Amino acid sequence: MNLGERIVFIDQKLGQLYPDPPIPLDHRDPYTLLIAVLLSAQCTDERVNKVTPALFDLADQPDKMIRHSVEQINSIVRPCGLAPKKAQAIRDLSLLLLDKHKGQVPKTFEDLEELPGVGHKTASVVMAQAFNHPAFPVDTHIHRLAQRWKLTSGKSVTQTEKDLKRHFPQERWNDLHLQIIYYGREHCSARNCHGLECMICQRCFPNRKKKVVLKKS
Repeated sequence: MNLGERIVFIDQKLGQLYPDPPIPLDHRDPYTLLIAVLLSAQCTDERVNKVTPALFDLADQPDKMIRHSVEQINSIVRPCGLAPKKAQAIRDLSLLLLDKHKGQVPKTFEDLEELPGVGHKTASVVMAQAFNHPAFPVDTHIHRLAQRWKLTSGKSVTQTEKDLKRHFPQERWNDLHLQIIYYGREHCSARNCHGLECMICQRCFPNRKKKVVLKKS
């Protein structure tokens, strides 16, 4: 298959496999989603979903969160790693939301990326999943599969995001980034397939013999 044929096939196959992909992080509203995405950095969604019920029972809004110390927050979120930086970021961004945004999660990339602990990927997830704004967050699964499927050079997650946005129509971005994540977990994981075994890799590259060597972000 050439690039154009791969894009069409991948888009159609993922749509068939995951017609209505659920948001993997449990949340109640934009604020709790923002906190869950922040906690998911270098941590599995499964672990985050085990931690956040206790955190959100303690505080599920910025005005409630700032009543608690970083130590109290950290005692709950520590299993997610990068402690106590994540706990500090959660309290700091809650303060900023109250001071600058009337306690509401802002709906622009610029304002989101000004929040402590929030980078472009986290902002993209919130924009896509909380506000249905077209975005294409690139995590490790997406960065890996985009390389295995030769949809990007893999030089950086920034470049991968640009390439995927160029390849696929904007109205597919929000579903597609979730569909790729689920496919990567179930069929084309970091420790399996290596560009050789899953249904999409085999169909797109039937003559591929060597494992794909990935470029890390």
